[in-house]
Amino acid sequence: MKRTMFTEECIMQNEQSKMYNSIMNFLRVSFLAFVLLINAVFVSAQSPDRTKPPVLGPTPSLKVNTLQKFTLTNGLQVVVYEKKEVPIIQLNLVIKAGSVNETSDKLGLSGMTANMMDEGAAGKSSLELSDEVDFLGADIGATGGLHNSAVTLRSTVSKFDSALKLFSDILLRPDFPVNELERLKKQYITSLFQGFDQPRVIAAAATSLLVYGKEHQYGRTTVGNENTINSLTVDDLKNFYSMYYRPNNAFLVVVGDVNAKEIIVKLESALAGWQKGEVLSVSISKPKQVDGRTIYLIDKPEAAQSVIRICRIGVDRKSDDYFPILVMNTILGGSFTSRLNSNLREKNGYAYGANSGFSMRPLPGPFIAASDVQTDKTDKALQEFMKELTAIAKPVADEELTKAKNFVALGYPDNFSSVGSIAYQIGEMIDYNLPESYFNDYIGKILAVTKDDVRRVAKKYIDTDDLVIIVVGDKTKVEKGLKESKIGKMINLTPTDVLGPMPKL
Repeated sequence: MKRTMFTEECIMQNEQSKMYNSIMNFLRVSFLAFVLLINAVFVSAQSPDRTKPPVLGPTPSLKVNTLQKFTLTNGLQVVVYEKKEVPIIQLNLVIKAGSVNETSDKLGLSGMTANMMDEGAAGKSSLELSDEVDFLGADIGATGGLHNSAVTLRSTVSKFDSALKLFSDILLRPDFPVNELERLKKQYITSLFQGFDQPRVIAAAATSLLVYGKEHQYGRTTVGNENTINSLTVDDLKNFYSMYYRPNNAFLVVVGDVNAKEIIVKLESALAGWQKGEVLSVSISKPKQVDGRTIYLIDKPEAAQSVIRICRIGVDRKSDDYFPILVMNTILGGSFTSRLNSNLREKNGYAYGANSGFSMRPLPGPFIAASDVQTDKTDKALQEFMKELTAIAKPVADEELTKAKNFVALGYPDNFSSVGSIAYQIGEMIDYNLPESYFNDYIGKILAVTKDDVRRVAKKYIDTDDLVIIVVGDKTKVEKGLKESKIGKMINLTPTDVLGPMPKL
């Protein structure tokens, strides 16, 4: 009896369970159908139009924090930019001296002086300094450039005091050990030797030499040659350092998680021993524009590609045409969708990429249009270059102008995404004495560029009648086509004509 009642109870529970499961399955299916129906309606209503690119929203403005300016007791100008988001501090000390300050018999001196700064200081060897920097998780370095040299520090806030001590040792108490100098001299000469087998290095040296001439500071090599490098002594480095590494010939940019008044107190203490001094001025003549259109074919037998550089003297950094030039060059060769890249890469497949740009300096730097192209397409690629350089002087379309301005404007805030990039931007502002409102006004000035502005600066700064055209490639394979193109008169050169005699290792 109990067994029968138990069995019937089990059967009843089983039936109830089936009914429950059926109801729940029905509800699940009904709910899923409802969700799919709602999604279908929503997707139908929100379906994007994929026949054309989405419309860009309004260009965001950029607001940069206030710069705080100080002058230390020794005369060093300091600019502080407080950025509290990340516990990192960046120091960029800029010395207003570079390769333009060298004499012709000591080429490479400024770069060697900077590179030797952290090779031994305050009685510590290069390895000891390196170990201490690594232990702190910091980054300290020194570099030399054309007009400026720099000593930089990046450190976490927690290790900054110790890192600043090392920074001051490297800046104020470099030892310039002779054994490290001899090692670096060998490295320099080895790099010069390797340059003879690198078409891009040859093209870069040719650009400076052939556009400015060997007598102008912009036309000389910034790394020196075998003779000048071998002639460098410890006394040469000490004399260059003593002449130019002075607080009254420098400025310091501080960016990061700092309190301006507190950091100034620390800098006063760390740099107290740095004394002012008389600085030898240097005169740089205004360069003369290239005359005529000449192709310089630099023979590099069995070169995998032809390196093309089309050059002329451009414009200085303080030009009133700075913003129109940026927009114009973005259209020509300053972005992936530029005319040069679209032509040589996308349309014709002659190269992986093509670009152009203005190197803006205190005096007019070079304009360069560049690409590495297939050897058998060298003449055709050059013809396409000339076609685009000529066409940029014609009116541009509204859509092309808008795209170029948006490209520059939308990309500009990225220059303020890290302490390092912010410090660089502030350094440029100080170096060229730009107004304090420069950063906040930048996007508005880009967006204000007109089609007439673009055409005007193109006609003014890209005159295709006066060009230095450099081709580094296999002469036996490209000379005939270049001659037949009749783009310019031909002059044949060798790498030694550009780089000088090959160094002996």
